[in-house]
Amino acid sequence: MKILVIEDSRSFRIAIERLLTRAGHSVTAVADGCEGLQAARTSPPALILLDLMLPGLDGTGVLKALKQDASTAQIPVIVLTALSRMNEAKLKDAGAAAYIEKSSLDLKGNADALIQSVKSVLSRSVAVSGSSRG
Repeated sequence: MKILVIEDSRSFRIAIERLLTRAGHSVTAVADGCEGLQAARTSPPALILLDLMLPGLDGTGVLKALKQDASTAQIPVIVLTALSRMNEAKLKDAGAAAYIEKSSLDLKGNADALIQSVKSVLSRSVAVSGSSRG
């Protein structure tokens, strides 16, 4: 599956890109919100991993823009953030499919939490799009 990663931390972005590529996904990674929006609109991915704390257009603004645009509204978004879980309900109300705290990720060792979240969101997305066709 094609996944777009929008993350300003170069090391975190590269680590996520490597993990997802090893898991069999095609990954595009960008460093800021505006570039991420453009990439999502130009070549819509199956899933977006979105950092909240981005320079310029932040993750909340990106999420809002994605969900208001008919061409990207159905793309599931997993929000990655260093902020506490108290934002989870607000982000899900805004259209996020899932929420992962960066502190809970072990990208150098066991990345199962990230891979499982990606698999779960993608399988829900395929199920929803498949049932809407029938």
